[in-house]
Amino acid sequence: MTSRATLDFHERLLPGPGGWLGVAGLGVIGGIVPWPLNPPLGIATGILVCAIGAIALATTSPVVQVSAGVLQAGRASIPLSQLGEAVPLDATAMRWELGPGLNARAYVCLRAWARTGVRISLADPRDPTPYWLVSTRDPDALVAALSPRHSEA
Repeated sequence: MTSRATLDFHERLLPGPGGWLGVAGLGVIGGIVPWPLNPPLGIATGILVCAIGAIALATTSPVVQVSAGVLQAGRASIPLSQLGEAVPLDATAMRWELGPGLNARAYVCLRAWARTGVRISLADPRDPTPYWLVSTRDPDALVAALSPRHSEA
């Protein structure tokens, strides 16, 4: 477990309001199906579908974290000493990086509802992954947490 004293950046990429409304809509649809046969069953089914959807969204949302000299993005982690330059990306730059600018060997931790991100080059020439592309709602804070000056403090 990471102590708060060594935590430089932490973000769970939870969906925005549209994602949660989608789960609620799925619950309504799930409740409508059995409603003509048994209204209480329809209500229970709708609530159950909504709860399962919300739990699934929350538990599958990746964590982006910089702590104790390590960057974690989703299931992958890498020591900060192996990272090169980190560049914050606005929505337009992120869209280009994910489209025509994407290298197929890059590690991508993406969530469509976080439209901005950071492109982090790797300093290890033996690593076949040229860079990481990480979604975040606060790219400037993530870049600051990755800076050598900040990680040495």
